[in-house]
Amino acid sequence: MGKRYDAAIIGCGTAGIFAGYELTRLHPEFRVITLEQGHALDRRKCPIVARQTDHCVQCGICDTMCGFGGAGAFSDGKYNFTTAFGGWLTDFMPEREVMELIDYVDTVNMAHGATDEVFSTDTPEARALRRKALEFDLHLLQARCKHLGTENNLNILGRLYETVSRRVEYVFDTPVRQITHMGADGYRLTTKQGEELDCTWLIAAPGRSGAEWFAEQCKALGLELINNQVDIGVRVELPAEVFRHITDVVYESKLVYRTKQYGDQVRTFCMNPFGHVVAENVEGINTVNGHSYADPALQSENTNFALLVSNRFTSPFNEPYRYGKHIASLSNMLAGGVLVQRFGDLLQGRRTNDHRLAQSFTRPTLPAATPGDLSLALPKRHLDNIVEMVQTLDKIAPGTANYDTLLYGAEVKFYSARLSLSSELETALPGFFAAGDGAGITRGLAQAGASGVKTARAISLRL
Repeated sequence: MGKRYDAAIIGCGTAGIFAGYELTRLHPEFRVITLEQGHALDRRKCPIVARQTDHCVQCGICDTMCGFGGAGAFSDGKYNFTTAFGGWLTDFMPEREVMELIDYVDTVNMAHGATDEVFSTDTPEARALRRKALEFDLHLLQARCKHLGTENNLNILGRLYETVSRRVEYVFDTPVRQITHMGADGYRLTTKQGEELDCTWLIAAPGRSGAEWFAEQCKALGLELINNQVDIGVRVELPAEVFRHITDVVYESKLVYRTKQYGDQVRTFCMNPFGHVVAENVEGINTVNGHSYADPALQSENTNFALLVSNRFTSPFNEPYRYGKHIASLSNMLAGGVLVQRFGDLLQGRRTNDHRLAQSFTRPTLPAATPGDLSLALPKRHLDNIVEMVQTLDKIAPGTANYDTLLYGAEVKFYSARLSLSSELETALPGFFAAGDGAGITRGLAQAGASGVKTARAISLRL
């Protein structure tokens, strides 16, 4: 390389894609480059998603997490129109502006093939569900939601790539090793291969897989980091009929509960009706996630969703990312990957084994998961919170606490320690912006895309 660019973007997940899209839309003359450690979209071939294997084969760079589209590429493409969850952008700008950005990103997605069908929590049926949930101190968050579907999500990303790559230079399979501030001359990026490039403006959108690396870069640059929350839990799998009266009304049902035993917040996350449980590889650590296809032929008989316990720590704790990885590594140590346990076995204090799992009425959609005992991997406080949440959900969705409900572990949502940013998402170093999940300010497609657009517009206003 050895070139100079007007702007450089690190990472081409949702935030990085939309930063490049908006910056070159506003300034077609700009020379913009995006560096990505993963593959181009047409080379992202997760063997599990392709059903070539039923277990993680430890690829050098995880195609589920890295590459064009980021961690959201193989997700089921849930797009939530809300500021109530999915990130913290309202910490930096008014709610009205965040919603305008989210709506703008949706118009771009629709221009590239996204559906116009929206699930709403403001219908009579949704309001009845919300009232029923409140009887048991469960809080159904309100949001409009689109379900793109895993297969449709990939098609939309492919069309976006065709559009943006005409103006943005994409360089794949090229991790950035170091960011150097050169004062008035801008920034120098040194790649793992030893090549260098300079830029006037820099947007860092490293995504979840680059969060730990980015935190280390920020420390080296003297940038202040603020502790972010740590979300640790399990993925629940049960017959789709148990939650169908909820998912038919509000596809992405976000239910929040504060436990009576500890006062901790537990929430449902990433609801996948008729979906599949999948494994993810985050820097050598296997975690669990879920997908859901729009095509009925690709659907299962089960619904899966995460139950996450949120904790925010105080000083001297300052490494939420490493803490989450440590918890996930315990289940890897015990199971050689993802661990699965029947809820009834967990309550009885015994491990699930192959024989017991074979007797389960709920058939696992991740057959590579190893039967075991979650109590040996998750902290007791987290597990107690999860058990209480399952039993509370059973009151509005009878069958949730059935003996054969499956719990997969660990599910960990990795958030970087959040940078101290301005209202324009600019760091303390002039011309250096941060966006997306890897910067610790978003945790979903909608706000990640919105953050990328915001950084591009902030640069445009300076020109």
